[in-house]
Amino acid sequence: MNWVGLQSLLSGVNEYSTVFGRVWLSMVFVFRVMVFVVAAQRVWGDESKDFVCNTAQPGCINVCYDHIFPISHIRLWALQLIFVTCPSLMVVAHVKFREGKDSKYTTTHEGSHLYANPGKKRGGLWWTYLASLIFKAGFDAGFLYILYYIYDGYDMPRLSKCSLEPCPNTVDCYISRPTEKKIFTIFMVVSSAICILMCICEMLYLICKRFQKLIVKKEAESHEMTALTAPRSRSKSTRSKVSVREDPTNTASIQNLCNVKMEEVPPEKKK
Repeated sequence: MNWVGLQSLLSGVNEYSTVFGRVWLSMVFVFRVMVFVVAAQRVWGDESKDFVCNTAQPGCINVCYDHIFPISHIRLWALQLIFVTCPSLMVVAHVKFREGKDSKYTTTHEGSHLYANPGKKRGGLWWTYLASLIFKAGFDAGFLYILYYIYDGYDMPRLSKCSLEPCPNTVDCYISRPTEKKIFTIFMVVSSAICILMCICEMLYLICKRFQKLIVKKEAESHEMTALTAPRSRSKSTRSKVSVREDPTNTASIQNLCNVKMEEVPPEKKK
């Protein structure tokens, strides 16, 4: 498999990733793909050739080998790396879709842009990026569980007993270089667990940053509302003060009118 082509394809994800995403991609290609290509394939290259059982019954060794190794570690890890790295292509595809949409909008609207930065994680791209992190962590966790379920743990036993047909009785089977294979198995499991942790940290970082932006936006809106309502409250207070000041003049004018009317009334004649 051409892992270099996959690396060049996924290198564009670094432009849109956070710090955690860049560290995750470096760990995948340095501690997993490179170890897988350089060392792990050679370690498991002799697993079927040097698998020995203490019997000469035809077909017994093949049946026991298939029972002990239902799926090869190498093929399982290759499938795991493919499934884990493919969700990152969702982000690249979404960004390319935005760029094409923006170019069409620019041609029809006289140079104006639909997106200021198509690679900025806002709106649908933010959800796509978060979904890719969930898929990556889920695939890694799923394959770790499959490996644990198939081999009853991450240990590599030196001796395995097999009593399947056509074996005449319970035979002892021996795996070549079990200690070396156990070390590489634990290394790949630990690196996968660290990648899962990096995905979780990146998800928490994105969610916390999103909530922080929402809080800042709400505070800005509240400040704008208070700034708009403050002049109205001031105008109402000034109006109430003016009305209070006008009350004495109104009462004085009413009193003067009453006095004038009393003077205009003629006195009664004496009987």
